This record gives sequence, C-alpha cells and structure tokens, in this order.
Amino acid sequence: MIAHLRGTILEKTPRSVVVENHGVGYEVSVPLSTFYALPDEGEVSLHVHTNVREDAITLFGFHTRVEKAVFLLLVSISGIGPRLAVSVLSGIGPWELLEAIAGGDAARLRAIPGVGKKTAERIALELKDRAETLLSEHGRVDRPEGVAGTAGDRGTARDAVSALVNLGYPSRSAKQAVEKAGRGTEAAGLEELIREALRLLS
Repeated sequence: MIAHLRGTILEKTPRSVVVENHGVGYEVSVPLSTFYALPDEGEVSLHVHTNVREDAITLFGFHTRVEKAVFLLLVSISGIGPRLAVSVLSGIGPWELLEAIAGGDAARLRAIPGVGKKTAERIALELKDRAETLLSEHGRVDRPEGVAGTAGDRGTARDAVSALVNLGYPSRSAKQAVEKAGRGTEAAGLEELIREALRLLS
C-alpha cells in the first residue's frame, strides 16, 4: 500500500494531480482543499490512501494528515465511498467539517453537494465522538493558502465550471457563479475563481 508520495508535479487539475517519482507518474485524486494548497509545479509531498478494488487501484492524496484522517473517518461509514468522501472535502474544509460533525450540525452537512438528508444525519450521529477526538488531538490550525494559478481566461473558466459540476452543482448554476466570480478579476487564477464561485453558490 502506498501511504506517502513525494515527487514532481507533472499535471494539476481540480480533481487530480500527476506526481512523478523516479520516472513513474502517479495519478492521485485530490479534494479541492489539497488542490488549493499545492503549487502548479515543483516538488510536492502527499499523504496517500490506496484504495484497492478488483478492477482498479486508486490513489487519493491529501496535503495534510488531518485531511487524510477526515477522509478515513468518512469512508468508515457504510455507503460513503472514497469518491464521495473526496467530494465532501471539496465542498467544505476539513476543520469546518469536523466542527459540523462534532456539533451535530446535520443542516450544514446537507448543504454539501452529494450529501443527502439521511447521509448527513448518519455522519452527524455516527462520527460525532470521533470528530471530537480528532479536534482534540490535532487542535485548530490555519488552513494553508493556495498558490495563485495562471491568468484567468476562457480555459480557466471552463476548468472552474467543470470542477463545480464534478462537485455536484448544476451546470447552469456553476456557469453563472463562475461568470459572476470572474467579473472585474481578470488576473484571477483557477483556485481563486473556484473559491469565489463556491462562496457565491453557498
């Protein structure tokens, strides 16, 4: 099992990154919280969870140990697979998620794309104690700021819309949010565009 990966970024998108290590490129699925924190190029270090199925081996990468811990917390619930867990972490930061779970805030959890009422209630009920333990063990730290991307253009807007659609937002709503977020911010990078669009959608 791969638990940690260090190497050079070859590709970076809101859904995944390709990291080269000793001539081998590893495709790693990442949440937006990790995407924001990674540079566009250079060396990176990821905490990795290896998901093994009969038909595929998939790597899920995280910038911090806390993100990985929250991911593992989510997939411990029956019915929540790794893809949904990554989507949840893309819709809300790890600390905010832990606080919502520890506080039994099912309404906040329901606001995350892909999380229905029953799933939100199960998360709040089944993970409450473990979320409180994680908060106690790790303490509250500042979330790292993302690294600015390239100048905004049509390609950047398309990537931002695609990222929001992958998070579960309707295509029309995603396009409107990205358009509104991009007004007057011609130099905005992809990370800033997605972050502002998410703020508008929430």
